[in-house]
Amino acid sequence: MSEISILEQYRKSIIFKILLGLGFFALLVVAALYALAVGSYNLPVAEVAGILFLGEADTTAFNVIWNIRIPRILTAVAAGAGLSVAGAAMQSILRNPLGSPFTLGISSAAAFGAAVALGVLGAGEMTSSAAEASIIVNNPYVVTICAFISSLVATVVILVLARVRGAAPETMILTGVALGSLFTAGITFIQYFSDHVRIAAIIFWTFGDVGKTGWSDLVVISAITVPAVAYFIFNSWNYNTFKAGDETAKSLGVNVDRVRLYGMLVSSLLTAVIVSFIGIIGFVGLVIPHIVRRLAGGNEIYLIPLSAVAGGLLLLGADTVARTVIAPVVLPVGILTSFLGAPLFIYLVVRGRNYW
Repeated sequence: MSEISILEQYRKSIIFKILLGLGFFALLVVAALYALAVGSYNLPVAEVAGILFLGEADTTAFNVIWNIRIPRILTAVAAGAGLSVAGAAMQSILRNPLGSPFTLGISSAAAFGAAVALGVLGAGEMTSSAAEASIIVNNPYVVTICAFISSLVATVVILVLARVRGAAPETMILTGVALGSLFTAGITFIQYFSDHVRIAAIIFWTFGDVGKTGWSDLVVISAITVPAVAYFIFNSWNYNTFKAGDETAKSLGVNVDRVRLYGMLVSSLLTAVIVSFIGIIGFVGLVIPHIVRRLAGGNEIYLIPLSAVAGGLLLLGADTVARTVIAPVVLPVGILTSFLGAPLFIYLVVRGRNYW
């Protein structure tokens, strides 16, 4: 094959990836506009445009758009992007197609922290009326702080053991699996000694729901997600060298242990922040990087930003479906992402490293 044809193929590949990214972004914009208009309180597109650009609306429609739907939509985009990038980074750092915040036990650790807050500290209670009964979290920041601290504990344990064992990918994977099992047992223990209200509150939190957040929560999530995505893009070349093996990466001047540990730390912190605010959103960090790899290849320079956009699109789409499929009942978005992710997880287990 001539040098000219190779360059032409490379140029076409770059153009395709750029167009793919623009396509994802366009779909994300369309999905966001659609999500603004639909729900248990439907709004005409013209009225939505008037609210967004002219501020013309009655009080109810204005509050629905600016205080409920826009924070929810932006939270779904930020959380989906953060979880997807964290999953893509973990898979590349560990050279394992099953690496993700969900499979490494970080999400389970956050759930355990929330269970402590809800089941032991009493942060959840039941409200009831003649029409319905529901679970509310009367102190959400206690739940968020406990979930975040628990996630950090899991992260520190993984990193310390990895440091002692030389930061081997297998060590991190096995440690994450063990921690996930341990924290799941802890959740079961708390539920066993809790009353029915606290058990219901724990289960409700673990469903995962982007509607839990407001503007202040969105600011915190975005303040962590944006720098984390920038960090991973900056280190994308280092992650590309990992695919040739640690020895090859070291020969190219990459400090493998430091890059791996810092990457795991940033991705774990990103996951901890997101999960502590919105609950467990299963499989987003596992599904999206593999979809993007199938479409655009495994070059981290494109994989990470494409995963961010595609992750935001997937979670926003899933949340919109959850809000509208049986409206006015709103399903937790974590249910839909788990239905989507579980079959792919099984597929990856069956295919093993041949997929990678």
